[in-house]
Amino acid sequence: MIKGVNHQVVEVNDTQCPYFERILFFVNPEYAAVSEGKLRERAGQIAARASGVPPTRVRRTHVKEIALALAAAAVGALLTVLLTLR
Repeated sequence: MIKGVNHQVVEVNDTQCPYFERILFFVNPEYAAVSEGKLRERAGQIAARASGVPPTRVRRTHVKEIALALAAAAVGALLTVLLTLR
């Protein structure tokens, strides 16, 4: 734990997340008396929850592409049926 003039800071170096190499937690002054072990434990829990890879917009793009491909296939099938009936 890093003690500054105005704040106490808990630094988590093992974030288990590819996006972040470390996380800094600024301790509220009313909890400055809590033991360093408890603060580190709680900071580790929060960092572990935040370590998941966030969802991307790739899924939405794939859904749009699939819908467009299906619509194009349906139009093609409809045109084929209409042209073979003549």
